[in-house]
Amino acid sequence: MAAGAASALGSSASPRSAAAMILLALALTGPRFAQGARILVVESIAAKSHWNVMRAVIRVLTEHGHEVTAFTPFPDGDRQNYTEVDLSGELPVKIAMDVSDILDMFVDLSSLLPFAVDMSRSLCDIIYDNDRMKDVLSARPDDRFDLIIIEPLASDCVSYVASKLRVPLIYVVPSPMITYMERSFLGHVPNPAVVSNYLARHAVPGTFVQRFGNVVLLAYSVFTVWYVEWKLKRSAPKFYDAAAPVQPSAVFVNSHFVSEAARPMPPNVVQVGGLHLEQPKGIPSDVLKFIEESPNGVIYFTFGSVVKMSTMPDNVQKAFKEALAQVPQRILWKFEGIMDDIPKNVMIKSWFPQRDILLHPNIKLFISHGGISGIYETVDAGVPVLGFPLFYDQHRNIANLVDAGMAISMDLLSVTKDTFLNSILELINNEKYMKNAKTTSWRFKDRPMSPEKSIAYWTDYIHRHNGAEHLKSNALNLSWYQYFLLDVIFVMLILICIILFISYTILKLIYQYSLRCLRHFKEKSE
Repeated sequence: MAAGAASALGSSASPRSAAAMILLALALTGPRFAQGARILVVESIAAKSHWNVMRAVIRVLTEHGHEVTAFTPFPDGDRQNYTEVDLSGELPVKIAMDVSDILDMFVDLSSLLPFAVDMSRSLCDIIYDNDRMKDVLSARPDDRFDLIIIEPLASDCVSYVASKLRVPLIYVVPSPMITYMERSFLGHVPNPAVVSNYLARHAVPGTFVQRFGNVVLLAYSVFTVWYVEWKLKRSAPKFYDAAAPVQPSAVFVNSHFVSEAARPMPPNVVQVGGLHLEQPKGIPSDVLKFIEESPNGVIYFTFGSVVKMSTMPDNVQKAFKEALAQVPQRILWKFEGIMDDIPKNVMIKSWFPQRDILLHPNIKLFISHGGISGIYETVDAGVPVLGFPLFYDQHRNIANLVDAGMAISMDLLSVTKDTFLNSILELINNEKYMKNAKTTSWRFKDRPMSPEKSIAYWTDYIHRHNGAEHLKSNALNLSWYQYFLLDVIFVMLILICIILFISYTILKLIYQYSLRCLRHFKEKSE
């Protein structure tokens, strides 16, 4: 038939019409790709490192032809396929915080988890009260979006917009997977025997004590988040509480097996660790000269954008300065404010191009708090790390690099000049750390698909398949007692009890019958 059609084309059609028919046939029989979607993106947390990941997602989507409208506290300006709604005056921005405030707010789990839930709901209040968001939620069906992309934290309230608009939802998690929210997101609970809790201080629960603590931490965190939100829904109910939560069609999580130990994940979890990494843009001339004129290399020292270095305790700052003054390397120290007694080998600035600096071949060591953005930047560059984790996922982030043999972890408040100096010298003078850092970097880069291509493919996939419900686990349809097989265990226990009772009854009857026979035999023998 195809040959006959081609013959007919050749004999009766003009070359132009024949070409048109061939193109039509290709269009009808070839693979179909999703057209550009209208995507609503909401950055719910005003932290720069979080926005860096979401901004990278947006960049990929706009470059692939999708039309994106973003609610963000960090406006970059409108451009082709991209429209912003500025939330900078409404969402509380977490930048350059006092160290003591961070330790008070984010270290104690009994205050951290309730704070996270309360903050999540407060951020939902702010976002849904925005006039532009009200317009989005009340739009006619023809004017609505095709997909919603949003960052969750510790409440399902962020899914309300997807519930209201009846469109598929994608979560972007700018950290490793939030283990105490996995049941809500995916339907599954991470196995505490092999998956360290998001808030744990170890990479893998390798000992009995760690496994026991991991079980307790998982149970405590899951229950606390559920209980606090349940209590808030009763004491201060919101309009979004009446809507049924929407489970995400996909979760783009900023993780990779170099920063999170291998673990089982459902197919709708897409690991995009390092997505925020951009091409180097260049180092300022004064900083570049400082680096290249250092014969023994350079140490880069920063605690990121959230922590204000000048608020560290005086004894800690003194230990840092005294130790750094004795190393042969030069130091680039991100320090906000005025520093007294700056060591001669130290340059301080309130901002450095971190990505570009870590990629310079003369960088020998990265001193960091363990934020996930910096973790991927140093892994990509293959630079050893001296970690001072402070809160949240940072302890586990650094612990993974320690397990990879490219890092040493220390406690900030107990650091002394000697312990700090010895750790620096160990990391720089022992070649195994640099060797392991390069090996980890190679593993990180050796992947079948870049994070950008993964984002583009799975976003298109979900759009093509109307939310891709088939990717969601059936565990989402189970109640908690069904998921943990408590109903099955209960029935099994009942069956075991019935079997034991029947066995006991039979044995008792046999015993009584045997006893009567024995008595009868004795009486007869007498």
